[in-house]
Amino acid sequence: MRLVWQFLAVAAVALVGGQASLALEDKPWLLFPVGLLTSVLALLVYAWVVRRTERRPVTELAREGAWAPVLRGTLIGVAMFGAVIANITSFGYYDVHGLGSPAGAVGLFGFMAAAAVTEELLFRGILFRFVEKLTGSWIALLLTGALFGLMHLPNKNATPAGALAIAVEAGLMLAAAYVATRTLWVPIGVHFGWNFAAAGVFSTEVSGNDTAQGLLDSSVSGSTLITGGDFGPEGSVYAVLFGLMLTAVFMGLAHRRGTIVPRRKRRTDRDGRDGRTDRADRSGTSSTIPR
Repeated sequence: MRLVWQFLAVAAVALVGGQASLALEDKPWLLFPVGLLTSVLALLVYAWVVRRTERRPVTELAREGAWAPVLRGTLIGVAMFGAVIANITSFGYYDVHGLGSPAGAVGLFGFMAAAAVTEELLFRGILFRFVEKLTGSWIALLLTGALFGLMHLPNKNATPAGALAIAVEAGLMLAAAYVATRTLWVPIGVHFGWNFAAAGVFSTEVSGNDTAQGLLDSSVSGSTLITGGDFGPEGSVYAVLFGLMLTAVFMGLAHRRGTIVPRRKRRTDRDGRDGRTDRADRSGTSSTIPR
């Protein structure tokens, strides 16, 4: 029930914020504050409902020193998308025609902030965390990654290939960022940096959602394998490759830090009762995670 209450609380904020954003789609100067307000409200609601339902400090959203991991994550996301665009440009498939819409970029800043915060709270903060307790980090990585990809299938220009790409480059990578750092600030930053660079700076499609109205007036054409087609560069083979590389980096870091939760195995204690090999039930976190 804890998972249900947490998910419903954050999803309600995301739904209201999303509807407000749709209503203000042609008013970017209002979209900016609405997006930021949605982000802040979602963070506050998550922290409140987790404290109420789990009776613990919400360490994954610790306020002290939060800006540094958010900034690092944002830079990683921007750099990753920039590398994708650089490779698409090398084929002559991405062209800049001039200045686009600065106002649109401002609106997208708020919109993408809200999307990054709410999706990370729902998928990494709630779903991944609960699944990880039951299955361990690796299986949770695969299950929630697949679910994250499937969530993008209803998008306007979505394709099965695009959803699979999202599952790999975002679902796996962002969960790996959480496993490595045990904070939601890094995946929130990566998610925001990627999305804002895609739509707000380079003016390309994000997950097939018609969001290409950012700072640059640009166009993308050419092989779908390279460009991602109507789904956007997230469907590019380069996005998948870079996503896999970052997933490997984050999981390697998690291995060195000892923050990977192992798969739970049943055992029989001295009284013949079923038990578990780890101490997650008593401590609330895996015994492999340093304190």
